[in-house]
Amino acid sequence: MQFGQYKVESITSGHLRLDGGGMFGVVPKVLWEKKALPDRKNRIYMAMNVLLITSPDMNILVDTGAGSKEDAHFHKMYSLDEPGLFKALKARGLKRGDIDLVVNTHLHFDHAGGNTERREDGAIVPCFPNATYVVQRKEYEDALAAGERSKASYLPDNYVPLAESGRLQFLEGEKELVEGIVAYPLPGHTMGMQGVKITGGGKTALYLADCIPTRHHIPLPWIMSYDLYPLITLETKKAVLPKAAEERWTLFFEHDPEVAAARIQELGPHKYRVIPVEEPHE
Repeated sequence: MQFGQYKVESITSGHLRLDGGGMFGVVPKVLWEKKALPDRKNRIYMAMNVLLITSPDMNILVDTGAGSKEDAHFHKMYSLDEPGLFKALKARGLKRGDIDLVVNTHLHFDHAGGNTERREDGAIVPCFPNATYVVQRKEYEDALAAGERSKASYLPDNYVPLAESGRLQFLEGEKELVEGIVAYPLPGHTMGMQGVKITGGGKTALYLADCIPTRHHIPLPWIMSYDLYPLITLETKKAVLPKAAEERWTLFFEHDPEVAAARIQELGPHKYRVIPVEEPHE
């Protein structure tokens, strides 16, 4: 999908399963199970769709999936499959060293686990040796101070070694990273979460991260229990969705296993129709 000088692709770094009730919050199971059928453990199947943005001058990766550092128990608990990010990059003619910038929307394990890897000697090193990594400063500070409700999602090996080595740079609010690529705050799931907005060729796209993780989360009340600040998520959605509909933005969903990208049409106040965008997706 082309946006001016930028080619933008959603690529699947892997899959996982999370509790359906957690994913849909106050929405009753009798409603959400029609959208996402749970397994016998009440978990739903989800993708970890990262975004690859390429231009003649730069290769940018937005989020990195869960990576491969964790043990067998961790992989079984979340039904993680083998990470496919490096294979997907190779299929596009890219090596790890070709990535110039990694944008972390936030630092939960299924978004930042592929930032780093564990060598045979036990050392934690960057997966992308030539890349600068960026995240909101608020997100990093909250990750370091995570309490009982959120600490299971924050695994320090995914980001602390990067910060200690000077590879992780911190943003303060909305920030143009390069021309046409903007770190776009989307608070609610965490207060420091950001999306990435791409503008070019008269078109706009927004990678939604966990603000709207799947197309099924477009309706305003469909908000995850995992969100630390669900009422702020609600206000963020109220701000983003009308603008996205009016200006025909392409919306990229990070966890939707079937629809990587869509546009939305406003049918009435805060009521939308989802129109999938044809997008090669692997």
